[in-house]
Amino acid sequence: MSSDAFDLLRSATRARVALGRAGDGLPTARLLEFRAAHAAARDAVHSPLDVPALVASLADTGLEVLQVESAAPDRATYLQRPDLGRQLSSSASLPTGEYDLALVIADGLSPLAVSEHAAGTVAAVLERLPGWSIAPLVVATQARVALGDPIGEALGARIVVVLVGERPGLSSADSLGLYLTFGPRTGRADSERNCISNVRPPHGLGYAQAADTLVALLQASRELGASGVVLKDEGVALPVGAG
Repeated sequence: MSSDAFDLLRSATRARVALGRAGDGLPTARLLEFRAAHAAARDAVHSPLDVPALVASLADTGLEVLQVESAAPDRATYLQRPDLGRQLSSSASLPTGEYDLALVIADGLSPLAVSEHAAGTVAAVLERLPGWSIAPLVVATQARVALGDPIGEALGARIVVVLVGERPGLSSADSLGLYLTFGPRTGRADSERNCISNVRPPHGLGYAQAADTLVALLQASRELGASGVVLKDEGVALPVGAG
């Protein structure tokens, strides 16, 4: 295959393909690219979420923004004890009400993804939900997906959606995931959730595309009274070149 053909192949995917060879190893440029990607993934995991900047970016929603922490006291503990990231800190306090939906923005394993994509995703979702009662937004640090269950339960939300930084890969350090759970309460299983992954324009799902899918799932979940494996994403055919 010619170098021009290799360039065409590389331009069609973020995967590491047609890297070439220098003797028994990789060409220097490709090796340096790999090391840079690995460093970016590590930075995405370990860098703390800039909560004040995130809260400021959410101001245009018009919703109150609350802040909570998990039971993991620091980043090192969070990475070593996933169970603590699923539990609310004993000092957490949330107002109780009755809402159709709670949105929880959790740093997860990539605070970078949350910093870059959470505000845009939240705005796109909210503009598609006229008539829904929305709980105050919650920003959660040292948080796993399941932390949304006690948060949604405490708020009195019928459905909770957790926007969380996903585990970084070598081609995607800033991927945001959306996890929907009907009837949030402590002890919900992962099989009771629906996930939309890889929200990170321009290389993954765009905000509008992700919001369209999520809102369709939210409406179906409300009608069905459930989420997870019993709730199917019927999907919509994408135009050529979308995503």
